[in-house]
Amino acid sequence: MRTTVGWQATNTGPNTETNTETTSQRAPLPKLRRTPLERRDLRPDDLAIRVDFCGVCHTDLHAVRAHGVVPGHEFTGVVTETGPEVTDFTVGDPVAVGNIVDSCGTCAMCRAGQENFCHAFPTLTYGGLDRHDGSTTLGGYSREYVVRDRFAYPLPAALDPAAAAPLLCAGVTVWEPLRALGVGPGTRVGVAGLGGLGHLAVKIAVALGADTSVISRTPDKTDDARRLGADDLIVSTAPKQMAAARERFDVVIDTISAPHDLSPYLRLVAMDGTLSHLGHLGPVTVETTDLLVGRKKLSSAGSGGRPATTAMLDFCAEHAVTADIELLPSTHVNEALTRLQHNDVRYRFVLDLSDLD
Repeated sequence: MRTTVGWQATNTGPNTETNTETTSQRAPLPKLRRTPLERRDLRPDDLAIRVDFCGVCHTDLHAVRAHGVVPGHEFTGVVTETGPEVTDFTVGDPVAVGNIVDSCGTCAMCRAGQENFCHAFPTLTYGGLDRHDGSTTLGGYSREYVVRDRFAYPLPAALDPAAAAPLLCAGVTVWEPLRALGVGPGTRVGVAGLGGLGHLAVKIAVALGADTSVISRTPDKTDDARRLGADDLIVSTAPKQMAAARERFDVVIDTISAPHDLSPYLRLVAMDGTLSHLGHLGPVTVETTDLLVGRKKLSSAGSGGRPATTAMLDFCAEHAVTADIELLPSTHVNEALTRLQHNDVRYRFVLDLSDLD
């Protein structure tokens, strides 16, 4: 085994059995503590990666309530060692790793390059089950990560490693539906919610050539929306603005993380258009008439397969798309999680892991 160091949840709070959005907003978070971690010895097709920068995802808020978890599933770093069968990477290569680190490789989805939909369920970067030894995976809030080479991606030189880290989760999560729905010049896109997912949805939709608008509860982020490239901001709590935008968009990317009514957003979708629901991974209730009138479609997506992740990184490098980040030393991890719990970030925290040396 290899020894490294990282940030681990070593205790649980009084509400560990509840994992709802509401609870996460009010309950104190367990503290992460710096602790030694064990990584597996390299298998023939493994890479050892020095983790330099790791994004802080909203999913991490829930994960820290589990004893022993090491969060982090969007990180960049440098290859420090390779297994004997690795041919695509060498020591010193800059790389990126997302929230999937293995899959069965044989099901229809894996053969189609959609490892994110693996029928046997993909191995997640943390809290996942290693397919070889049955151990629980530990995430990227750590100075070293060992990963199967197929699930590491060359990091284009044009991308800043810190600002690129969130692309491996938030970036590919919005990239997949935007590409699958054919977004490009002439497409009208609405992005509901301007947070970690939403701001990257805006940047990528604009780079794809779409006419892009933000839909937000308040006008506070109007200047930000325009800076990111959006044409305007529609206030979802303003009935006149919502009525004026009825059936305006070919695609609405819903990145709102809290439970909410989909009906107002479906009304913004044009005939034969799609609402892609990405932010809240929980039960939804939909009135059939909201879909029936105009033949509207409701879809979702999650992460991305290997081809899509590679294409997303290349596209972002070509179009200078990275996340808007606040970079913090990893010693501030608990501050970052607490502030994220209260939506006090524009638009993604990234941890600098060099202070673990």
